Amino acid sequence: MQSLGKLTPRLTSMATRSFGTSTMNALQRTPTSFFSHSHHVAKETDQQQQAETQANKSEASIPGKANEILEAVLYGSKKIKEEDAQTHSKVLARGKYVHELSKHKVRPDKVDEYIDLVTNHYPRIANEPLNDLHLCGSWEIVVGELDTFVHIWEYKGYPGHQQTMERLSQDPAHAEFMKKLRPLLVSRENNMMLEFSFWKTSPPQVTNGIYELRKYNLKPGNLLEWEMNWRKGLECRRQFCEPVGAWFSQLSDLNTVHHMWTYPDLQTRKTTREDAWRVDGWPETVYKTVRLVDSMHSYILKPLDYSPLR
Repeated sequence: MQSLGKLTPRLTSMATRSFGTSTMNALQRTPTSFFSHSHHVAKETDQQQQAETQANKSEASIPGKANEILEAVLYGSKKIKEEDAQTHSKVLARGKYVHELSKHKVRPDKVDEYIDLVTNHYPRIANEPLNDLHLCGSWEIVVGELDTFVHIWEYKGYPGHQQTMERLSQDPAHAEFMKKLRPLLVSRENNMMLEFSFWKTSPPQVTNGIYELRKYNLKPGNLLEWEMNWRKGLECRRQFCEPVGAWFSQLSDLNTVHHMWTYPDLQTRKTTREDAWRVDGWPETVYKTVRLVDSMHSYILKPLDYSPLR
């Protein structure tokens, strides 16, 4: 940048008439560095303004990120919601079978009579070729709800269930069975369930061990996330024992998961669970799934003599 002393005579004359002789003499004595410095100050000011503009843009994005986090906490992550847009039965289930978990609370003084009655009748309807069902197993609860029996039936989809119910309603022997059954019971309930795609229900087998049925009542809307974490955690448990089956409810107790394991005895169950905690991935699975649960229950089961799983 040039000093005023180097301006053309014509411009100097015009400036003198405008500002006066004394002012022009002072400006002509001003060093070039002053104008150079002013140029740098202006440049720095522009840079500072650009930095402030960028910072404001960054700050403006913070509320947006906060809103995303808040939305994920309140309503779940976008990824989960996109997957949840499909029905759980399509995303999670094998889709081939429908399972019914039937639970009978028996009068304490009628337990033996109840066992004799179901031992005679349940194998008969399970082995009838015209009935579209398969009996997975029958058990008595020995730790948990005493004098209670659990039966798990497998149907060929809902059409198989409907066909079987229609046939049994026309079966005189089944009508007689129900007539004898009702006076023995305190209460009865059932759940219609689908099995998880990654956990196929075990075929009939004899282990001569005990069975554990675990029940998880999930917080509504968390079934898919529970499954995603349990799918990974199951591989940790498989190293020590093979699972029997896992199902999620479609009718009756909604947002409910049941899964079953078998062990030689209670001591083996204890050591098996302790060993699983030492495997990488299992503690993380428990941490991620327990926060999705409202309540949980564990029952130790003893199979009845006719049970295909026993």
